[in-house]
Amino acid sequence: MKIVAGVDEVGRGSLIGPVYAAAVILNKNVNKKLLKDSKSLTKNNREFLAKYIKKNSVWAVAKASVKEIEKINILHASLLAMKRSIKKLKVKPKLVLIDGNKLPEIKNYKLKSIIKGDKKIASISAASIIAKVTRDKMISNLGKKFKGYHWEKNYGYGTKQHLKAIKKLGITTHHRKTFSPINKKT
Repeated sequence: MKIVAGVDEVGRGSLIGPVYAAAVILNKNVNKKLLKDSKSLTKNNREFLAKYIKKNSVWAVAKASVKEIEKINILHASLLAMKRSIKKLKVKPKLVLIDGNKLPEIKNYKLKSIIKGDKKIASISAASIIAKVTRDKMISNLGKKFKGYHWEKNYGYGTKQHLKAIKKLGITTHHRKTFSPINKKT
């Protein structure tokens, strides 16, 4: 049987924190009907499914830092996080299916991009769930230290509430200084 990994990233549009990516090789006994794009699931469903996926797959999560995002831009940082997650897998896949239309540069791996792959391919959906749950948990914990930004609700995205907090409280070391409207404040 051909070992296939699915890969997806989360946090590209956020104004704060690292971008995360996950790579997942599902066991053949996984109920693929349960797996959907992480954005279409409730928080509780995502958390339940993340545990289910972790028990029934080979998986890895990686990230690219705010500094890396600012240095190489969000696209290249996302690709870097994907590459790191693929390399962290304990089993080398024969094929890696990646959500989107861009591929990371990684030698000795067969890669294929799939537009809207998180809606079409179970292993990519699984990767989107693992990556989102991992990042959301980290951002929520960060929100406990940086009260007033409501990161536990907006996860760093540019909601009205978050933008209002930036005006009132200023930017933090976790904000991506190259992102609008942050770059207009520095």
